[in-house]
Amino acid sequence: MQKDINIDALKALACQVRRDILTMTNSAGSGHPGGSLSAVEILICLYGYKMRHKPDNPHWEDRDILIVSKGHITPAIYSVLAHYGYFPLEELKTFRKFKSMLQGHVHVKVPGIEFNTGSLGHGLSVACGAAMGARLLKKDSNIYCLLGDGEVQEGSVWEAAMTASHHSLDNLCAIIDYNKVQENGPTNEIKNIEPLAEKWKSFGWYVKEVIGHNFKSIIDALDEFGTIKDKPFMIIAHTIKGKGISFMEGDRKWHGKAPDDAQLKEALEELEGICQK
Repeated sequence: MQKDINIDALKALACQVRRDILTMTNSAGSGHPGGSLSAVEILICLYGYKMRHKPDNPHWEDRDILIVSKGHITPAIYSVLAHYGYFPLEELKTFRKFKSMLQGHVHVKVPGIEFNTGSLGHGLSVACGAAMGARLLKKDSNIYCLLGDGEVQEGSVWEAAMTASHHSLDNLCAIIDYNKVQENGPTNEIKNIEPLAEKWKSFGWYVKEVIGHNFKSIIDALDEFGTIKDKPFMIIAHTIKGKGISFMEGDRKWHGKAPDDAQLKEALEELEGICQK
């Protein structure tokens, strides 16, 4: 690791973000807890360790950029943005409520959100454009793109993959939240994306596989990004859908189902036990 980082503090924040995901979706009666819970450590590593950003100036010209291509994981990204100071934590209570800025898919009216996504398959193309733009403007900004594994079934993702390698976009780092479950079932039963690493390598990307809930594993990969020249960088993060809540883990129904009051109580109690260890 290239700079000091308090892993215990990141773990504590991950626990709080998971609490937020559960309470936000329960209060709204809707949302996507499963894929949000799987992306927590990835998002915290980006905002809490790697990315150059200014919460008090979200449009700072020299910032790094994250395109949240799996744009339905708003409970996770909104919580992380709030904890890093982009807007007050109290705002999380308005999630998916009428007239709230915190709606069900990411959009640019939320401070810190760079592009409207949610219609899957578009984010990597946008990230390619941002990376090319940074190069043309001679900026040293890095561009990150968070993809879902079911999203990788989209043909537009592979068009963007070719574009990135063709233009040698070494300022672009894509991350796949590989939780192996999509809305209708196991990803590789719906449409097999394996051999995933080999496919990205064949498209001209440098590929690193990590444990997506291990902070050091993610941080080490993010540090390696930037040392690789003339190739876009892909991190395949092996994660668990619904991570941290036993009755949600690996269960496709929690892709888009909110916990009721009894389930919320059970989940929070389980989470407390895990976080106190």
